[in-house]
Amino acid sequence: MRPAVYILGTLTCLCCAILLIRAYYRVRKALLLWSGLCFACLTISNLIVFIDLIVYPDLSLYRFRLVTATIGMLLLLYGLIWESE
Repeated sequence: MRPAVYILGTLTCLCCAILLIRAYYRVRKALLLWSGLCFACLTISNLIVFIDLIVYPDLSLYRFRLVTATIGMLLLLYGLIWESE
């Protein structure tokens, strides 16, 4: 059951990233771009969770998960602070 939850979380983040970036290309609002990039990083982070806990349980990828999630949150924070109208 755990692998299904990790895969669904990854796919959900991927769908959000795709929809946000597609919306950015239509209306050209910077906040959509930063949100889409954040969700892209969260997709990578969720994929690393799956690889870390399911594929290679003996290998610890905890720091890589934290780095990608932190980069995503910093991108969103940048977009919220400096790109807001």
